[in-house]
Amino acid sequence: MEERRAIGRVGYAANAVIVVCDTQEKYYVHTENVSPLGMALRAPEEVPDILGRDIILVADTMIMYADVTRQEKQEDGSGILGIAARKFSEDVLQYLFERIAGEETE
Repeated sequence: MEERRAIGRVGYAANAVIVVCDTQEKYYVHTENVSPLGMALRAPEEVPDILGRDIILVADTMIMYADVTRQEKQEDGSGILGIAARKFSEDVLQYLFERIAGEETE
């Protein structure tokens, strides 16, 4: 029996920022496409090797916790990052809420 369903990617162009969870480094990226399983991002050449690292992505009206599953350098020096969404853990949610509350009270 042939599988008729497919998980496809759709274009999703937006400016975004990623934060590497363990180092707090921030990088400005551009989203390329999105699927139910993840997203592709175009990153500037100064983004170091973050393959396998946890990140938080903020784009338009979305916040995503993800793993970097692919990182490929392009001919123009930029990089393509493949990310796979993760479920927010209680620790990550607590961190986000504390950081948001801290910025509002300062």
